[in-house]
Amino acid sequence: MTAVDAVAPDLGATQACRALGISRATLYRRRRPPVSTARPSRVRPPRALSDAERQTVRAVLDSERFCDTAPAEVVATLLDEGTYLASERTMYRILARAGQTGERRNQLTHPRHARPELLATQPNKLWSWDITRLLGPATWTYYYLYVVMDVFSRYVVGWMVAHAEQAALAERLLAATTAKQLIKPGQLTVHADRAAR
Repeated sequence: MTAVDAVAPDLGATQACRALGISRATLYRRRRPPVSTARPSRVRPPRALSDAERQTVRAVLDSERFCDTAPAEVVATLLDEGTYLASERTMYRILARAGQTGERRNQLTHPRHARPELLATQPNKLWSWDITRLLGPATWTYYYLYVVMDVFSRYVVGWMVAHAEQAALAERLLAATTAKQLIKPGQLTVHADRAAR
């Protein structure tokens, strides 16, 4: 830029930039002092809470009396008692600054349990059974298909069609199927999906 500044009084800025192969906008941009990109500091509002007042509000929100209540309920309760500490929004800001804007109620959390898995390693070790409703010949009539299947081979080891869905019928089918397949006590695991109907 010093070359342009040296030649510019005789030729002019436009001719000097053209002769040196630079843009005139570049010349003017480099002559201008750098502009600060930092935002001006925010002026504190005159009615903002002081640090002591913020600590008082946070102490009230964290107290045993209000630790499980939302700021809206805290404001309403305190107003009923004739006390005003801060607005609901200000209480949320104070809680956000402290990282407490999540769920404030004391709730039990249930641990995640591993889903049980059954593994069939050979035939007649794991059976699964279910009942399916079949449409009958007339309106509002149904038949119920009971099916017992070996999980390893996917072979249907027993089935039955009945007019009703009853536990006694399922027990009778399982007893007859285990007898037919020569199942010994303790050899078999029977699984049902317990799906909602």
